[in-house]
Amino acid sequence: MFILLWAEERPIKVIKNIHDMMRKARGLLRSGKQVVFVPTMGFFHQGHLALMRKGRKYGDTIVVSIFVNPTQFGPSEDFQTYPRDLDRDTRMAESAGVDVLFVPESVDMYTKGHETYVEQERLPRDLCGLSRPGHFRGVATVVTKLFNIVRPQAALFGEKDYQQMAVIRRLVKDLNMDVRIIGVPTVRETDGLAMSSRNAYLSSEQRQSALSLFQSLQLAQKRVTGGMKDTKALVEDISSFIRSFPHTTIDYVAFRDPETLEEIHAVNHRSLLALAVWVGKTRLIDNAILTP
Repeated sequence: MFILLWAEERPIKVIKNIHDMMRKARGLLRSGKQVVFVPTMGFFHQGHLALMRKGRKYGDTIVVSIFVNPTQFGPSEDFQTYPRDLDRDTRMAESAGVDVLFVPESVDMYTKGHETYVEQERLPRDLCGLSRPGHFRGVATVVTKLFNIVRPQAALFGEKDYQQMAVIRRLVKDLNMDVRIIGVPTVRETDGLAMSSRNAYLSSEQRQSALSLFQSLQLAQKRVTGGMKDTKALVEDISSFIRSFPHTTIDYVAFRDPETLEEIHAVNHRSLLALAVWVGKTRLIDNAILTP
């Protein structure tokens, strides 16, 4: 006699209440589960799913948050129009094996009279921080709050947001948080465009111009491999290339030390090339580690 056994599929659990999520987190800790956390603003793409799938290597329970954080958007930025689709995101997260989807409301995350924020002195005052004042204060604050609620042992972040990841690593170190921060390489479309929820804003013509970011990273590596080391000359070369595409306006092209994000003047060792470019009304970022 043969007995057929079907593994019971566990549907994803969606939690919207902060106290319910904290209660769930305490239960997971008591049961000895290793919680892996992926904080997001939703409108998932394959980059998000790569984080979720990789998370299974680091723990037992995968918790993903969706929260479009108002405190990291400037007054003229796209908080109101940022793409949202919870039903679609829930299905995608479930397909990636996520156990818990945490979807808090802004009024609960920032209750009336909220006045406590987390702010760093140095890292946010460069690159994206120059054109987005207050952005990283919002990021540091919401990540601290989410870590306190979810209580993960590990958290995964995409390396496309390189400065954000540096801010969070410093946050965890400075505040003695018991969370392992894991960077995951940028996931790209087949043509090289870094995956981003904001890519949905691009027209078909603008999307072709958006390829200038990835192609400029490739150009920079080619120049460095050929012996070009002076970062000022490299910035001029890369900027000229990006401007040759229609609809592009450069926010910054910058060479930095990959560990400290301090400015460097020559590519004598592994170096971060970070880009921020407006394509039409959409601001895109990308980066690469260049090796001489």
